[in-house]
Amino acid sequence: MTASMDEEAPAMESMRWVEVDVHAKESVAVVLDQATGEITAQRIAGRPNEVVEWLSTLEPPFRAVHEAGPTGYGLVRRARERGLDVVVCAPGHILKNATDHIKVDKRDAVRLARLLSAGELRLVRVPEPEEEQLRDLVRSREDLRVDLTRIRNRIGKFLLRREIYAPKHTETWGVLHRKWLQSLRFEDRASEPVFEDAMHAHDILVARREQLERALAEDRRDLALGAHHRPAQVLARHRHPIRARPGRRGGRLPPLPTPTFLSSYLGLVPSEHSSGEKRRQGGITKAGSKHARRLLVEAAWQYRHVPRTSHHISQRQRGQDQRVIDIAWRAQRRLYKRWQRLHDERRKRRTVVAVAVGRELAAYCWEIATLSS
Repeated sequence: MTASMDEEAPAMESMRWVEVDVHAKESVAVVLDQATGEITAQRIAGRPNEVVEWLSTLEPPFRAVHEAGPTGYGLVRRARERGLDVVVCAPGHILKNATDHIKVDKRDAVRLARLLSAGELRLVRVPEPEEEQLRDLVRSREDLRVDLTRIRNRIGKFLLRREIYAPKHTETWGVLHRKWLQSLRFEDRASEPVFEDAMHAHDILVARREQLERALAEDRRDLALGAHHRPAQVLARHRHPIRARPGRRGGRLPPLPTPTFLSSYLGLVPSEHSSGEKRRQGGITKAGSKHARRLLVEAAWQYRHVPRTSHHISQRQRGQDQRVIDIAWRAQRRLYKRWQRLHDERRKRRTVVAVAVGRELAAYCWEIATLSS
């Protein structure tokens, strides 16, 4: 997430720019003096907290930056507590030479210090500790989803190699399909333990997924209801979007001014390669959060069904803001028509239709997230 404008450093002739390449056991820091152009490098032994101690010895004014990573946010929080100007940049937005295949910590630090002084780095917002903990839960759930997909593909290919096919009219990995898998027996001594081991790994992953989903539901509920141990500023950012999510089919949004910016942020807009009088558009850019984009597209598939308010949705909408419920119903009606028009009338592929519907669904998410309290 990009940083706000108030994080821009003031223009000063005596300003010094510091880049710190932080590692678990040793870090490298480079200081660029704007007045003299002099560059000095320093190796800092020890854990990342030693970087804060070293920064406190520098004479202000200065601004320090380092790339976002597992060692970054805690360092920035400790530095800001001591009044030090430290920011984080997004590694994916750093300008790089296509022919540059040499990576050295000192060299990278010098390049980043120059880019920082020129204002060419994309800064990111440092999340609160509670928000970062929620992110870890979401990341763990996503990693587990990938592992579960892999083991299911492995089991499917194992059965195909032995020309074993699931009965017709059974939903893959549904209740009937699972019972059929449990009934399978193999005559050879090798296949039986391989299949049992794969199914055991699958069942463990399913149990872990359910455990993580319960933890996610409890954490989201705490945020939405305003648990006393949550800081007020964290609750203010999460309360409304989290309470609003259950009201629609199929999910915290960045501070973007319009739905179009959100679609671009999520990479749900067509790529473009235009030159002169020719304009050529291709597939979606796939920029931004891969996780958020996948969730939107997966949710978009639900809008191929006729609009209705099921018992499950009614239960989730209980106690919600009526404005959110109205937006959710508008989304169902419009996106269903959109799906029918693109798929039935224009004969677009279903995968293409799902992406198009997901892009419009992002606009409804933006509308819900920007409702005034």
